[in-house]
Amino acid sequence: MPLISLCAAITVPALVPLVHPVEGVSFMSAFAMIMSKVFPMLICPCLLAWLVRYLMPRVHSFLVNYTHLSFYIWACALTLAITMTTRAIIHSDCGVAVLAGIGGASLLSCVLQFWSGKAIGRKWGQSITAGQALGQKNTVFAIWMGYTFLSPLTSVAGGFYSIWHNIYNSWQLYRQRTGK
Repeated sequence: MPLISLCAAITVPALVPLVHPVEGVSFMSAFAMIMSKVFPMLICPCLLAWLVRYLMPRVHSFLVNYTHLSFYIWACALTLAITMTTRAIIHSDCGVAVLAGIGGASLLSCVLQFWSGKAIGRKWGQSITAGQALGQKNTVFAIWMGYTFLSPLTSVAGGFYSIWHNIYNSWQLYRQRTGK
């Protein structure tokens, strides 16, 4: 888990009660409720991974040998993210125009972020790396946070963004493989 996701996992529970207050629920009780869901899903696995890495080097080196395992974990996470987004779309009562607007806004955001990253990276000969750094997002976390703590409809933007950046990454890999 990147450090920024860990920081978000800690700070977002503190901000959600301020942005989306629930009547009759205090800030501390809302923060505790959110942390009770965030800690086992995000923070605890990260801490356990660090413990295994530094306190159990044999176990760590054994796990590192399974290089393709991360791809399958990513594929499962992506499948779950798209499933949650589809579920939110099916159960929403908003119109097609709203969903198309969310999809269009997330596409525009994706294009601008990849383009900006590539433009910035050209200065140092690292356009692909910088484009990925700025365009690639941990949308699974955003989808889960929106679905769990806000409105399920808020998760749709992250789901669309995930689709757009994976389409773009697939196109880049195709171009690299075919030499086009």
